[in-house]
Amino acid sequence: MNRKEINFDVIIIGGGAAGISAALWCDDLKLNALLLEREAELGGQLPRVYNPIKNHLGIETQNGSEMRDRFVKQIENRRFTIRLESEIARVNLRKKSVTLGGGETFSAEAIIIAAGVRRRKLNVAGEDEFRDRGIIESGKRDADLLKDKNVCVIGGGDAAFENALILAETAASVTLVHRREIFRARAEFIEQARSNPKIMTLTETAVRKISGGGRIEAVELENLKTRKTFVRNIQAVLIRIGVEPNTDFLRGQIELDEGGYVKINQNSETSIENIFAVGDAANPIAPTISSAVGMGATAAKSISFKSKVQSPKSEVENGS
Repeated sequence: MNRKEINFDVIIIGGGAAGISAALWCDDLKLNALLLEREAELGGQLPRVYNPIKNHLGIETQNGSEMRDRFVKQIENRRFTIRLESEIARVNLRKKSVTLGGGETFSAEAIIIAAGVRRRKLNVAGEDEFRDRGIIESGKRDADLLKDKNVCVIGGGDAAFENALILAETAASVTLVHRREIFRARAEFIEQARSNPKIMTLTETAVRKISGGGRIEAVELENLKTRKTFVRNIQAVLIRIGVEPNTDFLRGQIELDEGGYVKINQNSETSIENIFAVGDAANPIAPTISSAVGMGATAAKSISFKSKVQSPKSEVENGS
C-alpha cells in the first residue's frame, strides 16, 4: 500500500548542535520544520563529550551532556516536529524527499543535512568483539575504572594525547601508538607525554589485533619499518584516529570532497539547489559546537531569504 507523503517547509537530517540550531531558527523564521534523529535522544556527539566545555561563547558546562540539556531545554516550546529513532532508508535530494525504514516518506521545499561524524575505526580483529569489554570511549569517564591497569591509546592528535595524559594519572602504564613518524598533537601535549614516566610512545607502529578472553588481555602491534610484530599485555584500548562524516547515504547524489565531507558555499548551500549542509559533516577544518550552531542558523536564514524572494507576495517585493 502506498503511504501518503507528509510535506514540510524544511527537513533537517540530524539532531546534534547544528540540527537543533537549524530547527530553532526555522521556528523563528516561521518555517515548518521536521527534525529527524536516528538515536533515541537529541545531541549528536555531545553526550559523548566527558570533559568540561569552556570555549562555546556564553555557556560553560561540565560536559557535553549538560550542554545538550541546555540546548534541548531552549527548544522545549518551539513549534517544529521532532522524530527520534528515525533511521533513514533512502533520500532523494533532487525530489527533496526522505523515506524512513518503516516506510514513511516526507517531502519539503528544502533539506538541511546535519548528519555529523562518527569515530573512525581501526578495522582490526577484536575491535568489535571487545566493544564495552575493554575498548573504552573516554579517558575522562573511565580513568578511575582503569586504576593500575595497562592501557593502549591509538592515535597521534590532540585527543589521543589528552586522553593518554588523563589515563596516566591512574593507570599503571599507557602505551600510545601512532602509525606515522610525526605526531599531529600540540607541542605542549607531546612534551608532557614524553616527560611522563608512565607513558610510552610508539611511532610508525600499527595495531594488528586485539585479543583476550572475557575482556581485552593483549594487543598485537607491528613496527611498520621493520615489519616485526610484538605483543603488549593490555587491559584497555582507547581509539582516537579521527572521525569520518556520516554521508554514505548521500554518495552519488551530491558533491563531496575526497574525505566524504559535503562541499558547501558561504551560505551552507550544496551542489543541489535548496539542499544545505551544516555542522561537522560539512566542516572538516573547524568542527566545533560554535561553528555547528552558526551554520545551522545560516542555513535556516538562507532558506527563509530564498523563499521570500521567490514568493510573489513576499515582503521583499512589497518593499516592506
